Amino acid sequence: MKIAIVGLGYVGLPLSLQFARSGVTVLGLDVDRAKVESLNSGRSYIKHIKSEDIARAVQAGTFSASTDFKRVKKVEAVIICVPTPLNRNREPDISFIIETGKSIAPHLSKGTLVVLESTTYPGTTDGELREVLEAGSSMKAGVDFHLAFSPEREDPGNTQSKVAMIPKVIGGYTPACLERTKTVYGRAIKTLVPVSSCRAAEATKLLENIFRSVNIALVNELKLVYGAMGIDVWEVIQAAKTKPFGYMAFYPGPGLGGHCIPIDPFYLTWKAREFGQHTRFIELAGEINTAMPAHVVNRAAEALNAQKKSVNGSRVLLLGLAYKPNVDDDRESPTYELMDLFKQRGAEVAYYDPFVPVIRMTREHPHWAQTRSVKWDRKTIRRFDVVVIATNHQSVNYQELADWAVCIVDTRNQMAGLKSKPGQVWKA
Repeated sequence: MKIAIVGLGYVGLPLSLQFARSGVTVLGLDVDRAKVESLNSGRSYIKHIKSEDIARAVQAGTFSASTDFKRVKKVEAVIICVPTPLNRNREPDISFIIETGKSIAPHLSKGTLVVLESTTYPGTTDGELREVLEAGSSMKAGVDFHLAFSPEREDPGNTQSKVAMIPKVIGGYTPACLERTKTVYGRAIKTLVPVSSCRAAEATKLLENIFRSVNIALVNELKLVYGAMGIDVWEVIQAAKTKPFGYMAFYPGPGLGGHCIPIDPFYLTWKAREFGQHTRFIELAGEINTAMPAHVVNRAAEALNAQKKSVNGSRVLLLGLAYKPNVDDDRESPTYELMDLFKQRGAEVAYYDPFVPVIRMTREHPHWAQTRSVKWDRKTIRRFDVVVIATNHQSVNYQELADWAVCIVDTRNQMAGLKSKPGQVWKA
């Protein structure tokens, strides 16, 4: 079997390697020439993906990368793993899906399977994508080629998360499309979870991340409420999670990050308006979560005020740029929002992240491109008026931070139990 995977990022690359390990010949397609050259040389550009794994697949001939989309004419399946961001109005942007469809459509062979993995609203696969593929190929989905949706469930940084072992939801445009999708994914994934349609599969992905968004919003709101009462929300969560039924622990933070949780809920809220439905609960959760960076900045202002300093003119260090611990993935990281807010209030802003030594060009925050992480040493840390812990990387020595920093604003409860000076640590 030979397949093509379009989009060689945090989803497409690990999926490519899993198929390659399973004896499938994989053609990785991406518009980024630098990525393609790096992969064909056996080099990884993602922290948790080892270069030796890529080199092994390239040397075995089971994986190669290219920018030539014409090569899809020689594959049996095309899996699309491209970004689906929000635009400036927080509306779905499926332009990457549409452009990919236009690129592959003229080169599809009869009987080819096309699977979309990018998170989107129900109706994208059998609607917009199908129309683009049919127009560009002069073939009919479900008749001349197969079409399906299978949501990605990649969990960067989780060493226990293995692509082959994560159950894979799949929904076909027709029963025959579903059967073909089973055959393809069955080569690499242990457990398949078939659903009745592409739309059911699309809705499944949204439910998974809306569930997380709403619950994170709940604990973020309770953090503010309990804080006003003098109650430590982290202590409350630790106690509540001892209940063996009916409770699942979620944790507050400085905002939401990653390509899924901050974005996916808005794909459903936007689509729901088409049906005259208003997702008030989901939208409220979004409002709470997007308000958290401003809360953190205000808390830092209180900490600086206690030192008889203002935010304006202060030196602020953000600890952690990645959106989650122990990865180099900075997509939609709330740290960017924190950096912007501090800068707007006149602060001198810097960041430290051992996983992100330099900020690459980002669509949302191009003004921070090429900014470099500061060094981790006493002299560097001591020159900042306040250090805000935004991401709780395990490799950071937080006791050293307590020994070196003048003032710390902790959004992740990392300083609990460590030796610190009175008034040095502020929870946010």
